[in-house]
Amino acid sequence: MKITSIETYAVGAGWKNWLFVRVVTDEDGLYGVSEATLNGFIKTTEAAIHELSHLVVGRDPRDVNSISRTIIETVQDAGHIHRLAMSAVEVACWDILGKSLGVPIYQLLGGKQRESILGYANGWYRAERTPEAFVSAADTVVDLGFKAVKLDPFGVSFGTIDEADLQLSYDILAALRAKFEPGFKILIDVHSRFIPSESLRVARFLAPLDLYWWEEPTKDEREAMTNEIALQSPIRIATGEQFDKIGQFETLAQGGGVSIWQPEPMSLGGITNTIAVANIARANNAVIAPHQSGGPVATATCLQLAACVENFLIQEHFDATNEAWTRELVTWHPEIDQSNGHLSFPTSPGLGIDLNLEAIAEHPYDPDAFFNLHEEGWEQRIGSRNDE
Repeated sequence: MKITSIETYAVGAGWKNWLFVRVVTDEDGLYGVSEATLNGFIKTTEAAIHELSHLVVGRDPRDVNSISRTIIETVQDAGHIHRLAMSAVEVACWDILGKSLGVPIYQLLGGKQRESILGYANGWYRAERTPEAFVSAADTVVDLGFKAVKLDPFGVSFGTIDEADLQLSYDILAALRAKFEPGFKILIDVHSRFIPSESLRVARFLAPLDLYWWEEPTKDEREAMTNEIALQSPIRIATGEQFDKIGQFETLAQGGGVSIWQPEPMSLGGITNTIAVANIARANNAVIAPHQSGGPVATATCLQLAACVENFLIQEHFDATNEAWTRELVTWHPEIDQSNGHLSFPTSPGLGIDLNLEAIAEHPYDPDAFFNLHEEGWEQRIGSRNDE
């Protein structure tokens, strides 16, 4: 079996673009799918995948780790985009391997540790920045079955936050806490927006609201800085989505303050590297909660990992609150268990999901679909087209 070509499909998915990939083989009808989405860099990543395709075409796709090592070691490591290109091929090759053997990827990785995983909704608060609007939006996802939600209530504050914005953020979170049952989980995404001292000040102010975690509390350029915050924060810290190398998690582990790690499989280079991070986490008594803000193929990738990784905590999930038509782009979506908020796993061979190319063709790349945290009203997730 040989790889004959790599196909890419950029999709305008409403408030951002997604990039889907197919790795095609010389066996009739056998190909693998994957995703390489990064907000603002869809065309850049697409170009990188094709530019590196000469390292892949002609290889046996079942040699997954050998192929991914070739992609990353043959040329100078270019960071995030390079790892995205690597993951695009690596995950698709895992898909091919699973299909060729007639089993899901998680069976190739040791089998299931669980039957489902707790999911948390993100992207759900497409509303004005008021307590009433956020509670109304949360009602929708709770009706879908979610028992946990993540949000960034801080508007466009960066570096520091003034008292009026801080009080509004508190009021939004307090309204959510008052509305839903005590077991309802509220996760905070700080989006690296605060300087360390301000991140601690805000965390202490919000701590009485029983928040599940405090994600990316400050800039990620120094893992040690995040650890220093974690050792003082009244809310447990989660971080790691912007790391593109396994060793960054080892540095995080050495600090000892962060026990919720958020590897992003697409940015980290794929499934094998994410499992390596999970094993380092396990050795350091930490858990993983993979970041996933892309599309449904990236969701399927994370759920393959959720099935087989022992120290897997919870999974981020955007798909349920994206535009309804996005469901037509692929053949599978996880079900949400109304009783416990868990997401189901794919069961078909390989990744367990396929692309609907006809539906994809109806939604081409949109140059105006861009997510900008510095833009007033970004919470509504309608992209820069709102400025037209």
